[in-house]
Amino acid sequence: MAAAPTVYERRRPAAALVDHLLGEARQACFWIEDVGDPGPPELLRGDHRGDLVVVGGGFAGLWTAVRAKERDPGRHVVLLEGERLGWAASGRNGGFCSASLTHGYENGRSRWPDEIDTLERMGRENLDGIECTVREHGLDADFERTGNLAVAVEPHQVAWLQEAAAAGHGRFLDEAAVRAEVNGHVYLAGIESHDTALVHPAKLVRALAGLARSLGVEIFEHARVTRVDADGRRGPVRVELDRGRVVADRVALATNVFPSLVRRYRLHTVPVYDYVLMTEPLPADVLADIGWRRRQGVDDLANQFHYYRLSADDRLLFGGYDAIYHPGRRVRPEYERRPETFRRLGEHLLTTFPQLAGVRVTHQWAGAIDTCTRFCAFYGTAHRGRVAHAAGFTGLGVGASRFAADVMLDLLDGAQTERTSLEMVRRAPLPFPPDPLARAGIDLTRWSLVRADRRQGERNLWLRTLDRCGLGFDS
Repeated sequence: MAAAPTVYERRRPAAALVDHLLGEARQACFWIEDVGDPGPPELLRGDHRGDLVVVGGGFAGLWTAVRAKERDPGRHVVLLEGERLGWAASGRNGGFCSASLTHGYENGRSRWPDEIDTLERMGRENLDGIECTVREHGLDADFERTGNLAVAVEPHQVAWLQEAAAAGHGRFLDEAAVRAEVNGHVYLAGIESHDTALVHPAKLVRALAGLARSLGVEIFEHARVTRVDADGRRGPVRVELDRGRVVADRVALATNVFPSLVRRYRLHTVPVYDYVLMTEPLPADVLADIGWRRRQGVDDLANQFHYYRLSADDRLLFGGYDAIYHPGRRVRPEYERRPETFRRLGEHLLTTFPQLAGVRVTHQWAGAIDTCTRFCAFYGTAHRGRVAHAAGFTGLGVGASRFAADVMLDLLDGAQTERTSLEMVRRAPLPFPPDPLARAGIDLTRWSLVRADRRQGERNLWLRTLDRCGLGFDS
């Protein structure tokens, strides 16, 4: 099958328009900047003791602390964050809070066909639980249960949407109907679903931290954990820091993209950088032209896909497409600056919405995603069940992190629950090989996905081999 340029390659906007769009963009995360200075951190001084220590101050760690106190208000919970709360992935994402625990239905069905109905139900219950917590405690997180719009931008993708709608996974919209919802000039069709909410991620971090503190959780920042260890079968777990120590009965590790404190999981994730633009608040006439009255989250069906949404003050966030791995599994600030990717996103934004000519991007940023070979979270224990671990969310951790918190607490309690009975929980994915093999495999996969987008979705031998090995990406 002959390769053909994608719609974004066929319809590139004028360079001057892109220059204007990006000309005043600052390298800064809008969400984190928007919530302002959190004030002085609480620092750990000396040795401490706790019933449960949570390592990591992002969504997974904060939900674990909150859910632990909700289960047992008398439990002494200590949360340790190496920098500031939510400074990494939890404060830098697009704010899509999805019901999916499996990074999309197809990814889940291909891996756990016997469990997919249960996983879908549990995902919906989990999203309902997040909304309940937000409403019950009045959390200021700009939470909107908007639903999601998946759009076809190439002709071959239209059939995929029709098949999904026929299988009951949303309402199919033809070109006129989808553009009546959101007037994207590249749209050929869409499918509307309701299992997505939007949040302001940095506000949600701060709100969860406030809730945790109100429940009695001790939170320490700039508390970098260097080692977790234990002696014997029943003794306490020692959490060693660069300054001090905390001894606990149980430990939950929510370190996301950073190297696992459980050695056997260190090859299970790789950091992949994702890039985002955020515009100024859209003028009323521009927003009226685009429509978007129901404010859905939007993503397209390409392998190199985009995701985008409106903020509460009508800024347009536009991210995705490039997913960049750097050798050595390192997370470094300099990887966040990638002018060629920001320019490509700017071109694609104007191709999608030529109505934005004259609008400015105010913020551009990046963050590292903790990708694993099954593209959704995996779980494990160490030190004879006294330490639990969750990682590998692959970009859908905003919602799934609450489910992960419940899984880790079940595992630490030694409880046999519907969650711990899942094959998804009981089995870990295959690890990535060390570099340079990991780099070679990731680069080949990325090249193959780009090629498939230019060949009407046709997957080459490499991608078909990954599919057969259970390593293919379908969501």
